[in-house]
Amino acid sequence: MGRALDNAAAEAFNSTLKVEYAHHHRFRTRADARLKIATWIADFYNTIQRHSANDGLAPITFERHMIEKRNASSALLRAAVA
Repeated sequence: MGRALDNAAAEAFNSTLKVEYAHHHRFRTRADARLKIATWIADFYNTIQRHSANDGLAPITFERHMIEKRNASSALLRAAVA
């Protein structure tokens, strides 16, 4: 059985896509729309858009924070073992 929130993430994404991008552009063909929307997703949405799952940080910023934390944790572990 489906749950009410199964499609919540997809619906939120589609809403953002329409409001922030698609409604502001006119596309000559479906192929043109596909290309420009895919480019928007890859270049803007996935790298700049803040996500609640990342504590409100953009994905690249979140990943940098995680790498810094891992490196610091590894350094502490190496120092404790040595």
